[in-house]
Amino acid sequence: MLLSSKTMPVTPTLPSLDVAPLLERDPYLGPHQGEIKRRFKNFQDLLSEMEAKEGGLENFALGHKTFGPQVDPDGSIRWVEWAPAATSLHLTGEFNSWDRSSHPFRQVEYGRWELVLPSMEGKTAIKHGEKVKVLVNGDDRVSPWASYVIQPAKDRQHEEGVAYCQHFWNPPAQDAYVMRHPRPARPASLRVYECHVGISSWEGKVNTYKDFTATVLPRIVKLGYNTVQLMAVMEHAYYGSFGYQVTSFFAPSSRYGTPDDLKALVDTAHSLGLTVLLDVVHSHASKNVVDGLNMWDGSEAGYFHAGERGTHPLWDSRLFNYTLWETLRFLLSNLRLWIEDFGFDGFRFDGVTSMLYHSRGLSGFSGNYTEYFGLNTDTEAVVYLMLANELVKKLLPDQGITVAEDVSGMPALCRPVTEGGTGFDYRLSMAVPDMWIKYLKEVEDDDWSMGHIVHTLANRRWGEKCIGYAESHDQCLVGDKTIAFWLMDKEMYTGMSSLYPMNPVVSRGMSLHKMIRLLVHGLSGEGYLNFMGNEFGHPEWLDFPRVGNGESYHYARRQWNLADDQNLLYRYLNQFDSAMNHLESAHGWLASEPGYVSTKHEDDKVIVFERAGLVFCFNFHPSRSLPDYRIGVEVGGEYQIVLDTDWAELGGHGSRDRQATSHTDSSSKGYNGRRTEMMVYLPARTGAVWRRVGDTSM
Repeated sequence: MLLSSKTMPVTPTLPSLDVAPLLERDPYLGPHQGEIKRRFKNFQDLLSEMEAKEGGLENFALGHKTFGPQVDPDGSIRWVEWAPAATSLHLTGEFNSWDRSSHPFRQVEYGRWELVLPSMEGKTAIKHGEKVKVLVNGDDRVSPWASYVIQPAKDRQHEEGVAYCQHFWNPPAQDAYVMRHPRPARPASLRVYECHVGISSWEGKVNTYKDFTATVLPRIVKLGYNTVQLMAVMEHAYYGSFGYQVTSFFAPSSRYGTPDDLKALVDTAHSLGLTVLLDVVHSHASKNVVDGLNMWDGSEAGYFHAGERGTHPLWDSRLFNYTLWETLRFLLSNLRLWIEDFGFDGFRFDGVTSMLYHSRGLSGFSGNYTEYFGLNTDTEAVVYLMLANELVKKLLPDQGITVAEDVSGMPALCRPVTEGGTGFDYRLSMAVPDMWIKYLKEVEDDDWSMGHIVHTLANRRWGEKCIGYAESHDQCLVGDKTIAFWLMDKEMYTGMSSLYPMNPVVSRGMSLHKMIRLLVHGLSGEGYLNFMGNEFGHPEWLDFPRVGNGESYHYARRQWNLADDQNLLYRYLNQFDSAMNHLESAHGWLASEPGYVSTKHEDDKVIVFERAGLVFCFNFHPSRSLPDYRIGVEVGGEYQIVLDTDWAELGGHGSRDRQATSHTDSSSKGYNGRRTEMMVYLPARTGAVWRRVGDTSM
């Protein structure tokens, strides 16, 4: 019998590769196109296999709807686990008075185990919030798919221990949080505010999702950021790991509140027009056994590589085996859960360099392309990242954002998968903050190299977007200092009053803090990132409660009161950050072509570049002001300053007449590679942005 076109089975079209645009952009990739094609073929083969066996990539990434406890419409609970090396699984908890043998799982195919708990008068056998444990070969474990885990209260730890325990999360329908607000449109210019909920209070405590929603989100909006990046959300037993030693991948950290509290946070952010990214950790996992993924089924392998390849030599954590079907399902389903259940709009993938190479990136990189396409590259991890990016694009077409934390410079990391790339939208410009810290620690102001600074800020692969930043959480951790603290050190305790004239150390620090940020914002990428509190020069460093500091929260907080105090200079740095972001919002330089640098003068310590029709000028000289300084400009006309690091209301000295305009020279034959020129005043240690306000040349 012939089938009509309506009943014919549809064979999905797999993505196809067209490497020509990539090779046109970078001909040096030509000798490596065979490896690029091989990677894509591996990616394509996996998609084909997922289609044949699971109904496609998106269905494959629904593991969280199959594994762990699932409540059926009749109230029964169907609990499935993958534990191929286990010999027995049992469920115990408050629901059965902690009987360790009454509820055995039944072993089924493909390494799976299944248990069905019939409903009791239409209600689930396990009540919402009750404690449960999976016994694997008789040992206490937390389900890899647990959605809510809590550490026993300190007054109960002598009886229950310190390991986290799963709590059955199944709130009544009338009590469950329902997302109310649509996702905002994807920002053309990404201005990212990197946050840690736990340290977001000025008080010495672990802050909550609720308080962050009420008090921090409005600050972010006021500062002009359009994207929130949340770190340390995936559950981690060790608070001091900054969230990078994940123990429960599907559970938002309970130390800040409930899963519904997190949903409300994301939903509120969306109502404020904020895009929300999750700092996702799929590069490794905590070594914890009782409340982690390690040794889950009693074997060294499970979701990980066995042997030496399964342990990170520096982080002392477990490394995923990206060739395993169930590992891929686990990680891809994890992404889908955070997108669909919690409303996240994308991800910052942590530890990408470690994933990309068998050496974990510890051997360094010279830039030779054989380092990226040779035997040291972990193809399986590359293909997983291609799948992850493909999934995000499918689930959030035209909205999803993925960012790679990669220091290696892997070519095509931020090009489409169908072009031979890995599919990320952005990579972090990780060399930039390292450069600034090196300059502040080791180089005298007179010896700063304008050429080196410009090269570091502008050195990125053409057509691959980067997020620039002066500092992130990495530079704030104990053992290092924030830029503000490197600049002003002890003067931050005694010299930040606005009631008295600034001393020389504070004056220098305030000026350079603003100049560095404006230069990075304007030149170093297609996105900009700031870690919470650093915008106003947060003093000191970050250090989580631990035995070594007497379990103190003093350095695990954000002192918003400093920025709010009208008698302190911190407020000026805060106001400058807001003015800078709002100016970018009005002119969109992050979404425009990279800046054209026309001046990088070593003796004068001057940097000049144009971007999005604006002219950025910086004089880093410690003492020499430069009146009537000639600069090149592409478009003739009249220009006026629209942002100045030296404005008095931004903590400056007000040395420039803000009403004065500069006119280009109508007789100019061009200057420094630009079509015309004009004269500007560049006071020492200042940066400013000029906007064209008229057509008149002089």
